[in-house]
Amino acid sequence: MELTSVQREILIALIGLFRKKGRSIRGEEIAEVIGRNPGTIRNQMQSLRALQLVDGVPGPKGGYMATSAAYKELDIDTMEYEAHVFVAKNGAEVQNVSVAEIDFTTVAHPDTCSAAIKMIGDTRQFNSGDILQVGPTPVNKLTIRGEVCGRNDTENIIVMMVSEILSLPKTPVAEYTSKKLVVVKGDMTIQQVAKILIDQNIHGAPVTLNNKIVGIISVTDIAKAVAADSKGSAKDIMTRDIISIEDSCPVYDAIKLFDIYNVGRLLVIQNGVPRGLISRSDVLKQIFGFASLS
Repeated sequence: MELTSVQREILIALIGLFRKKGRSIRGEEIAEVIGRNPGTIRNQMQSLRALQLVDGVPGPKGGYMATSAAYKELDIDTMEYEAHVFVAKNGAEVQNVSVAEIDFTTVAHPDTCSAAIKMIGDTRQFNSGDILQVGPTPVNKLTIRGEVCGRNDTENIIVMMVSEILSLPKTPVAEYTSKKLVVVKGDMTIQQVAKILIDQNIHGAPVTLNNKIVGIISVTDIAKAVAADSKGSAKDIMTRDIISIEDSCPVYDAIKLFDIYNVGRLLVIQNGVPRGLISRSDVLKQIFGFASLS
């Protein structure tokens, strides 16, 4: 069927509001989103109901709901559960907008890469020149960044020139974890700890007191202590906040913990038992081919 641009706007707004609120949507809410008179919405809804694209819900909490035919007409997939795909504009999250599809349109071009982003929500808040970040997507953790260069409000599509694409693997943390758990004792001197790290060719290790892990010490901790002419032991210069992660978790979760807690290493556990360490450098080296200093 051939819908008018106003009808498509209404259906897109209706679906977007429903996905956010999880209930029937009033005509006034749709009017506010698309910037039209509520009377126009009511008139159009009569036509959309006749086309079996919208159902009316009676009662004081009633409103409108899109039918499965509406989703099909707009080429929008329906699913029992939908993950929200983050959208940021010029560094700030855009509310009431999510991503339905990402279509790379110039993959083979030697100089540029563009993408058509089909959105659920109001696309008129995006303008050429806006810096956009989309993702990460729920399965492949795909994130793309770039500049808006056009939009199609009728189809709810934003076109962007892509400057960066990042996809994180679903590989479990165990694949990036040191195979041997080397520990140092809290009463060891800085020189003793440094020798162990050098001999084992590692950059950090858990610190134990009375056979219990109480912190993590790294080459960076040792370097700072030497620079400050510290005479303390391992327990005096270690990082006391121990952030742990299960070895079965995807590496994406480890990256989030690095950023949230601003740490360079995580203690990897298996059913509560320490199994090794994973560092930010381990992840960067394996995924991107380079490592940061930590």
